[in-house]
Amino acid sequence: MRSLVPILIAALIYACLTLVVSNSYYQLMLTLVLVWASFGLAWNIQSGYTGLVSFGHAAFFGLGAYTTALGQIYFDLTPWLLIPIAAVIGGVSGLLIGFPTFRLRGHYFALAMLAYPLAMLYVFEWLGFQELTLPIKRDAPLAYMQFSDPRLYTLVALAMLLAIVLITRAVERSRFGMALLAIKQNEAAAEAAGIDALAWKLRSIVLSGAIAGAVGAFYAVVLLVVTPPSVFGMLVSAQALTVAMFGGVGTVWGPLIGAVILIPVGEILNAELGARIPGIQGVIYGLAIIVVILVAPEGVFWTLRDRLRRGARTAAAMTPELSAPAAPLAPADTRPAGQPRKPPSGEILLSVKGLSKSFGGLKAVQDVSFDVHRGMILGIIGPNGAGKTTLFNLLNGFLPPSSGEVVFDGRNMVGCRPHVLCKAGVGRTFQIMRPFPRMSVRDNVRVGAYVQAANEQEAHHLAADAVNRVGLSPVADKMAAELTTKELRLMEIARALAGKPRLLLLDETLAGLGHGEADEVTAIVQRLARDGMTVAIIEHTMQSMVRLVDRFLVLDHGAVLADGEPEQVTRDPRVIEAYLGKKWVAHAQA
Repeated sequence: MRSLVPILIAALIYACLTLVVSNSYYQLMLTLVLVWASFGLAWNIQSGYTGLVSFGHAAFFGLGAYTTALGQIYFDLTPWLLIPIAAVIGGVSGLLIGFPTFRLRGHYFALAMLAYPLAMLYVFEWLGFQELTLPIKRDAPLAYMQFSDPRLYTLVALAMLLAIVLITRAVERSRFGMALLAIKQNEAAAEAAGIDALAWKLRSIVLSGAIAGAVGAFYAVVLLVVTPPSVFGMLVSAQALTVAMFGGVGTVWGPLIGAVILIPVGEILNAELGARIPGIQGVIYGLAIIVVILVAPEGVFWTLRDRLRRGARTAAAMTPELSAPAAPLAPADTRPAGQPRKPPSGEILLSVKGLSKSFGGLKAVQDVSFDVHRGMILGIIGPNGAGKTTLFNLLNGFLPPSSGEVVFDGRNMVGCRPHVLCKAGVGRTFQIMRPFPRMSVRDNVRVGAYVQAANEQEAHHLAADAVNRVGLSPVADKMAAELTTKELRLMEIARALAGKPRLLLLDETLAGLGHGEADEVTAIVQRLARDGMTVAIIEHTMQSMVRLVDRFLVLDHGAVLADGEPEQVTRDPRVIEAYLGKKWVAHAQA
């Protein structure tokens, strides 16, 4: 609630300014600032939080505007009813547009979104709706939102903006917003943590389309005239994108800052120079984007916030007597040599049968079969290019196999997406670390907890427990972008643990660590195994692996080269040859 205080104060100041301004032109400008801020927030919910830039939000805006115009002209309906109807139409169109379009990525997605408003522009012109004027209702101006005092439009727009801000804040602080931000920062890691990326992106575009539709419907009431270029044109989508990117995407403040700065500048220059320089508004928005890219690539809000935080950290560093020293990481326990670990049970948790994967003529994985028993630590080793990471990608759904079965807890999981396997109990870390850099350690791990948590309180509890188990509690509030390599490795383990997995897949967890750091992480994995966790780990550090694992699976050129106890496998001439070459085999046997 405290975070809303600045927004409410700003709204109160804006309302007072509205009551003071009497000039109708400036009053209209005050209304348009709120309209485009609202539209920018609608764009931000879809593109700002997911990272998929949309050039086509004018489709929802225009449908909302035409809903109001056609509803009044043909059905004599009040805008108080038509605005909610426009929101429904915008949401439904978002679902219809999003389902096929979200299968695209990057600029392909952006260009595909651009096609929708352009198509609608031509459709509405072909239907004969080149210019629609809303009928004047002098007998019931309040019922038809046709106020004689233009300040009332601004106050209605302010109320709509506040409602949209509250919706956006609720999204930001919920599972919804956390899922979208995780998808934006690393979609593969989000999927591995149990997030159904397509489902959450569809929810975002439905909500975004609904808000944009409602804003477009109100815009038609304000101007009383609707034409296809004015609501479906390129400049409409560009204004939403520009105000959000200028102010800062992925935050409620970004579109507000962008609209307050850019809309008055654009409107004033258009009024003063529009006759001599047609399209001056488009020039202003283009220049604004160029300035942002050069000076503040993430937008005004994020640039100012990061500078303030850096200044605060510098001040704290210069006054150490006023700053409490950072607590060290809790040391991981180590297993004394010879201490037995709880033996794995005879029950098979994962059974892989004849698993193969080909990329054209390249056979990355060839007829791999093995079993993982409950409580076991299985080490998967092999030379570079042996197919180890490809095997992991097959096990947790990032790649579909060409043939074979992956039976987890008695169920064949072939064809299941990563989020489905995560919910079933398969956790995963990555060879190349995949943090959510603009989230804290605690929030990174909380994303992993959502797959099992019934509510926010349970997610917080699971995340705190996972952070504590890997010894990261002292740095739980630190941003992931500021972590060391060891902390990032531990955070990925914690994120997987928060989802309460029964099988943990660790892909080169010791990579990039010093000897002492590798020992700490190894000890944590040992502790997890003693607690009953089943682990499959890929690693190149043989010294650590021999002490850690119960069994080795050796791959070479995608095929199983050896499978057995560590002592047996490390003496196998085929394994030695694969790692070191033929000339070392004789030395090993001697």
